[in-house]
Amino acid sequence: MTAATPSSLFPHVPDSPDAVLEGLDPEQREVATALHGPVCVLAGAGTGKTRAITHRIAYGVQAGVLPPASVLAVTFTNRAAGEMRGRLRQLGAGGVQARTFHSAALRQLQFFWPKAIGGELPRLLERKVQLVAEAAARCRIRLDRNELRDVTGEIEWAKVTQSVPEDYPAAMAKSSREAPRDPAEISRIYGLYEQLKRERSVIDFEDVLLLMVGILQERPDIADTVRRQYQHFVVDEYQDVSPLQQRLLELWLGDRESICVVGDASQTIYSFTGATPDHLLDFRTRHPGATVVKLVRDYRSTPQVVHLANGLLAQARGRAAEHRLELVSQRETGPEPVYTEYPDEPAEAEGVARRIRELMDAGVPASEVAVLYRVNAQSEVYEQALADAGVPYQLRGAERFFERPEVREAGVALRGAARAGDNDPLLAETVDLPSQVRAVLGGTGWTPQPPAGSGAVRDRWESLAALVRLAEDFARARPQATLADLVAELDERANAQHAPTVEGVTLASLHSAKGLEWDAVFLVGLTDGTLPISYAKTDEQIEEERRLLYVGVTRARRHLSLSWALSRSPGGRGGRRPSRFLAGLRPGSSPGGRPGGAGGVERGGGRSRRRRGPVRCRVCGRTLTDAGEIKLMRCEGCPSDLDEELYERLREWRSAQARQLGQPAYCVFTDKTLMAIAEALPDNETELSRIPGVGGRKLQRFGADVLALCAGEEIGADTGEAAGERTDQQADERADEQVDEEIPESVTEAVTNPPGK
Repeated sequence: MTAATPSSLFPHVPDSPDAVLEGLDPEQREVATALHGPVCVLAGAGTGKTRAITHRIAYGVQAGVLPPASVLAVTFTNRAAGEMRGRLRQLGAGGVQARTFHSAALRQLQFFWPKAIGGELPRLLERKVQLVAEAAARCRIRLDRNELRDVTGEIEWAKVTQSVPEDYPAAMAKSSREAPRDPAEISRIYGLYEQLKRERSVIDFEDVLLLMVGILQERPDIADTVRRQYQHFVVDEYQDVSPLQQRLLELWLGDRESICVVGDASQTIYSFTGATPDHLLDFRTRHPGATVVKLVRDYRSTPQVVHLANGLLAQARGRAAEHRLELVSQRETGPEPVYTEYPDEPAEAEGVARRIRELMDAGVPASEVAVLYRVNAQSEVYEQALADAGVPYQLRGAERFFERPEVREAGVALRGAARAGDNDPLLAETVDLPSQVRAVLGGTGWTPQPPAGSGAVRDRWESLAALVRLAEDFARARPQATLADLVAELDERANAQHAPTVEGVTLASLHSAKGLEWDAVFLVGLTDGTLPISYAKTDEQIEEERRLLYVGVTRARRHLSLSWALSRSPGGRGGRRPSRFLAGLRPGSSPGGRPGGAGGVERGGGRSRRRRGPVRCRVCGRTLTDAGEIKLMRCEGCPSDLDEELYERLREWRSAQARQLGQPAYCVFTDKTLMAIAEALPDNETELSRIPGVGGRKLQRFGADVLALCAGEEIGADTGEAAGERTDQQADERADEQVDEEIPESVTEAVTNPPGK
């Protein structure tokens, strides 16, 4: 998610095959000109693989070798497919189909279903969780929300690996996976889930590929029709192809060899879903005459970042490691990666927010910074720390840019102004395209200056500001462009999901960060038990966790920070150890052994946070370790002396504050902190400051109001419900939605057993 220059946003379309090749390095040029026979591109992180394959397609189109309508390029996410379509359009190859495996198969299934099966295609079940829950209930098996999500994932894995319900326990044992429930129970739920689908005439994402495979296998006439349409194939991220996707690809291809695959075994991070790099690693065995090109020139990262990435892979083991690529940075030198150790997770979050604020003050845009973590549950403490520091952020996995309500509203307004032309009074005093856009968006509430805070109001402003910046870039690239031209550009971008950059630090899981890059990356929570994750037991699982860290490191262009916390909560026992993957790489550590001295590792959090000893329950005296209990200063099960009237007044005051600041309510104080205040009834700032969650910044900002409320005083604040307030339930639902974003679309779209099995 990087801000492109005007020249890269709106380049001139090449007018000849040679023009397409301009600016490519020797290896990229070799890829672009290899138009015949099987081609395998082994492309390391940051080496320009998308550039190479899109230029290959465009070069073939310009040279008359690849008719646009005969090319099908497939990848694994809608975002990647949209980016590919956008690049091909800019290169003059807009007629080429670039889709995910699932999208391509679904279009074919919809077209051929009446002929192959008859009638209407069954309805597509977009979210299977509800049906899985019903299946579990009918089996008299109770699942909580997390178990439901895990069992749904197991069903998806079983279908991707073509395991029928009765075979699931054996397949699970053979794969060395750890089931979230008794495999026999999951098998029963899986079987009833399939039965419910049949009864209700619905299919899920996995069924789409299965059905298309079945049709192509059983109907040679339909297979011939598809093969006449698509004669040339390009497969991106080939290391993530599942066996069923490989089978579909083979059926598309037939006995031809006009295929180009691109991948990197060292970036295989989705094998837990059934994806495997074996097809990439075995490509030359299946195609002995294949052209093989290696891309190792890294244009993304500095030599310091690349050195760390190479060092990580140098310690790797297994088949994928045997085929690792040694990257060579093509960039100027940069700062060394920074390693920082913190006493606890809140201190780590505050330290990261402080460093980000420093980078922004030095000129690094917020959109060029990312905080990456292993699991989505780690995001909340960083959301709060960034909000406290006044740093805007966006959560990876939120709704698509062009589907946001404010962007849709802006599109309608711009389209109306383009139709009205000079008759629109909003455009009366405008002199150029950017000023026209600013005037139109001003009518929807946009202002030149951003609002305070980082909540929903700021998010809306950032979306509209992104449209303004896009208009400015568009006008620089095409000085004669009109508002109608810009509206057409926005329509094309919406169709391609080619969104402009939104200002805000990105918070994302390592899985969902794949394919993205930023100037500055903060890799957080790097402790054993988190990375590698605690349930990674086998050698293969541990190596995949190492590759996940490698993906995170290679997202950084210039600034890279790696950090960990010795305990979860303030005052907790600092028994955590830095990730074993950093041994021998971070200063003062040795490969494969226990870490040495601190060396060049910074100790973070000591100056900005007051040190606390163990926090004990004020009712029973037990030492507290849970963050929520620490905030309450008592065990969850101990009696509460909550002043309920004060608690409600505090919540009303918080809602008003959140509305005025344009922030979510929890950014003022969390529910647990308000509860602790309503139980402790502090009389002065000293007592208030002792409550976890009331730091120096919040004490200065809100202390007087809180103490006044505790004293029973009226402070005259508007107590309307804040629009930005988010409940714990909503936060959990958002986290659930983000889990889907961690897995590439077509990995969750693979398919079940073949027909008749």
